[in-house]
Order: sequence, then structure tokens, then C-alpha cells
Amino acid sequence: MKNPLDSAALDAAIENVHRAGIPGLFAEVRDGDQVWRAAVGVADVATGRPVTADMRHRVGSITKTFTAAAVLQQAESGQIGLDTPIGRYLPRLVPGERGDAITVRMLLNHTSGLAEYLPYAYPSLKAFPDLANTSPQSLDDHRFTRFDPVELIELGVAAPAVGAPGGALGLYSNTNYLLLVELLEQATGITAERYITENVIERAGLQDTEIPTGPYVNGPHSQLYEAWFGMIDPPRDYSVFDMSWVGPSASLISTVTDLNRFYGMLLAGEIVSPSSLAQMRRTVPVVSQEGRTIAYGLGLHPVEEPGKDTFWGHGGTVWGGGTLAMTRADGKRQMAVAVNTQRWNRLDSSGRPQPHPIDGALAALYRVAMYG
Repeated sequence: MKNPLDSAALDAAIENVHRAGIPGLFAEVRDGDQVWRAAVGVADVATGRPVTADMRHRVGSITKTFTAAAVLQQAESGQIGLDTPIGRYLPRLVPGERGDAITVRMLLNHTSGLAEYLPYAYPSLKAFPDLANTSPQSLDDHRFTRFDPVELIELGVAAPAVGAPGGALGLYSNTNYLLLVELLEQATGITAERYITENVIERAGLQDTEIPTGPYVNGPHSQLYEAWFGMIDPPRDYSVFDMSWVGPSASLISTVTDLNRFYGMLLAGEIVSPSSLAQMRRTVPVVSQEGRTIAYGLGLHPVEEPGKDTFWGHGGTVWGGGTLAMTRADGKRQMAVAVNTQRWNRLDSSGRPQPHPIDGALAALYRVAMYG
């Protein structure tokens, strides 16, 4: 058997991440019929309540794969054209020349040149990506704020462009996916939440996955501890949070088991057609929110190492939580890992995030989980 599960190596790797400083994390790794699940650490640092592998979790931008799949379904039915200008569908939201130049595909792969709205919606983050001159104050101010997605889009569209539409290097921006949410609603005549729920989540048979309507996570879950680069010390719990600041572009609640099921079915051509899946896997270089250049497709990105099999999936962060879900191209080997803290790296004197033992421990866990 190729890359059989090494439970002892996985147990040691996940324990090392906890020892490096993550309060609690849980994971599921699959290889054919073999399944390894584990949870290490605490879900609540105050009470010592342990994490469990079946906990529900805010999975952040992993939601973008679900949104992209929904858009691809509508493209298959002829309701949406991937290379049609967004201005033809949403002229009021992206008016004029930009609306004519930015296509649906450019929104999906972050090459639209539209800026990220978040630093404009959250005043204390206005200096981003200059982290030293940001503060976490807005996180507290907006814990229960109900944002209007159109107003958020308007902030991103009004901000200075970060590139030309279809440029050689894209920039990851939530503005793109909020526009896709509006496009879905126009194409289907129902809310994006309902369409994604009925045609992606339920189609995949996901029992513990939902797009939340309020600030709470239903069912067993961990608290989520945000450190904001050492500016919140000790890290503060943001598990109760209104996710309308990202809506159906990054608000999904799921489990590691459901995520592996979803990506397995997606890569098997059971959520979108094989030709749509091929479109999703056509990548371009995109600068991530962490400032790294990654290959990015239509709501999917690969993990590639020399001499190793390619994995496809997505990562996601929310205030206090992070998740990575990756599935090998043949669908046989899968990994989903969830952690209950975020932005643990403190800043050095020049304002750059310093390396932290968690970084290396997590990378080691991902390697063992993917490659055995």
C-alpha cells in the first residue's frame, strides 16, 4: 500500500504542535480505507475542557471552495459565463471600464485587481499589511456588527486598485468572493447561503456543515484564541463572532471529517463536472494574505513538493482559528487539521512576524499527514 497511515508518527506530530504552543488541535487523515483521527489539548483554557476530533469549527476561507463550486455549477447550466465581464451582471457594483475588464474567472482566481475591503471596514487594521501599525481594537468593536455585503464590496471597489484586471500576479481579496456571492444570488434568484447549502453542502452529504446566520457555533466546538501578533496577550476568545464581515466567502462551520468528505467528492467530479474541476485546477500566481506567492485556481490551490504527489484543497483562518484541508489528486490520501489559535507570531523590530516553533511543528504534521 502506498503511503499507509503511520499512526505513531501522526500521534507524535500532532502532540508536537500542541507542545509548541497551540492550546488545542484536532485532525483526520485518510488513506484509502484507513482513517486516523486525533485531538490534543484543550478547547477552553479556563476550564481545561478537552478538544475532540468531531468538534465543529469555523473554517474560514475553505468556504471559498464551496462558493466557487456553486459558481461553476451555474456556469455548467449556462447561467454564468466564466469569461463574461462582471459588469454585465452587476453593473452597479463594478461600474464602468473595470466592470467591462474584470471577468467572473478573475474574481474566482483573485486576478481582478480589486483591493481587500477588510482594512477599510475595520479601522484599526487600516495600516495592513504594515502589521506594527495595526491593532486588534476593531475585532472587539465589531464582534456583533451585522455588515451589509454590498457596503463591504463598495469599500473594496472604491479602494485603490492593487493591479490591472487579469494581471500576471493576482492578490488574494475577499472583495472578489463577496462579488461572487452577489452574482450567485442574481443567477439563482435565492440567497447564496441557501443555494450553497442545497447544491453543495447537501449534495456532498455533509451532516455537520453549515453557513451560520448568527454569531454562535452550534454544537460541540472549541473556543478560538486570537493573539494578533502578540498584541493580545493572553490571546482572547473570539469564538462568538458575527461572520457577516465575510459572509458566504469565509464563514462556513464544518468538521475535519466533513471537509475530507467534501474535497474527496469534489476531486472525484461529484460536486462539479470533470471539465469544471479541470477549470478549478488551472492556476495562476497569487500573493496570499500572508504575503507569499502561491499557485491559485478557481477556489482551489495545490500543495506541491518535488518528487511528491500533488494535493489540492484550501486553507482558512478566522479570528482565533485556522484550518487546512488537502486531498491528493487521486482522492485517496486526505488531511484536514483544525487549530484553536491564530497569528501567534510576534513582530520583530522591523515589524515582520518572527518565526515560532508552532510554524515548524505544523509544517511537520502536514508533511506526515500528506506524505506518510
